[in-house]
Amino acid sequence: MVLKGSGSKIELEEITACPECDSKHLIRDYNRGEMTCSGCGLVVDDNFIDQGPEWRAFDAEQNEKRSRGGAPMTVMVHDKGLSTDIGWGNRDTHGNVVPTRNRAQLFRMRKWQNRTRASTSADRNLAMALKELNRLASKIGLHRRVREDAAMLYRRAVNQNLVRGRSVEGVAAAALYGACRRCEVPRTLNEITAASRANKKEVGRTYRYISRELKLNLQPASPVVYINRFCRELELSGRVENAAIRILNQAVEAELTSGRGPTGVAAASIYVASVLYNSRKTQKCIAETVGVTEVTIRNRYKELAENLDITVQI
Repeated sequence: MVLKGSGSKIELEEITACPECDSKHLIRDYNRGEMTCSGCGLVVDDNFIDQGPEWRAFDAEQNEKRSRGGAPMTVMVHDKGLSTDIGWGNRDTHGNVVPTRNRAQLFRMRKWQNRTRASTSADRNLAMALKELNRLASKIGLHRRVREDAAMLYRRAVNQNLVRGRSVEGVAAAALYGACRRCEVPRTLNEITAASRANKKEVGRTYRYISRELKLNLQPASPVVYINRFCRELELSGRVENAAIRILNQAVEAELTSGRGPTGVAAASIYVASVLYNSRKTQKCIAETVGVTEVTIRNRYKELAENLDITVQI
């Protein structure tokens, strides 16, 4: 890291490559305060600053006692977790119980603290939306990476003034669906709208709008990403799952999935693979698990069987 600037304006520039050989393999020696290149041996920086703590700890208890850092920053809170928070436990900083005569004052302090954390309408909107995102993600069972990506999408939409005139529930569900598509997490629009308070038409329209305005450039969902999840829910073996993936790859090469719903094609390939490996599941059972109709599965599996020369014994 190099200090650059003149006068009162100083900027920090991070060194990421060797200026001599353009190698990115840099070795930081905190004892000598030097940064050297492992390729040519050049001393890139001889005044390297140790960004770690200035104290030492020899066990976990000392490490916890001497650490002064608070909770990490997170995009899942409207203020990114940088503000203070007055807990709901009626105890002071020493752990002693707050006297009864002072509890009313503590309650007023806590109430005004919560109000000042979201003082503007944009902050209040963001706080409500992130709570809705957390509720939706918890109900569907999405992990933290998808939640954070959805929160970033919603923040970008707020910064570009895309949420005006739209419901918080609709935009939050659309951002969560976009995050699932970006992270390749197999969740359909029907599943997200079923957990949301907004209807499918509103969520779909809002998703297309923010996807176009934010230039997400998302490709159509691949049917392959749904195979693992649906096979697990149907309690099918790994052989059936691998066979369904092979059938889908052949269908993609033959351009049979173009213009077709990914869940319908995935359900048809699972049905064909289950029949071929004597692990037959009824079309009704697969349709209820995947969320499509039996007619869709019949139409898709007939197309696969005819174009891929697969013989299916009904």
